[in-house]
Amino acid sequence: MENRTSLVYVSGQGRIKETPTKQEPPSGDGVVRILLKRLGGNKAVSIISGLNVSEDELKSICSELKRKCATGGTVKNWTIEIQGDRRELIKQTLEKQGYKVKLSGG
Repeated sequence: MENRTSLVYVSGQGRIKETPTKQEPPSGDGVVRILLKRLGGNKAVSIISGLNVSEDELKSICSELKRKCATGGTVKNWTIEIQGDRRELIKQTLEKQGYKVKLSGG
């Protein structure tokens, strides 16, 4: 489900401040999956899904993974995207935290 925001424009008042609605994490089967998505050229992104945690905790995990992998990353739509093919390092890190992890796709 996409991020939804409340009203952002009112006739007569113009643009008003956006207030995103709070979303619940999608329920899963308890398995964290790491997918490699290939972009154009030699670029790739490791995508982590299935973490059933709060949004703040997801951002915290993303920050830790970025430090461990020494690369950039972001949180989008309840998934974590880490630049590059870092699946093995991500898998080891998440398994140490007690998650059941599977590599999926390419």
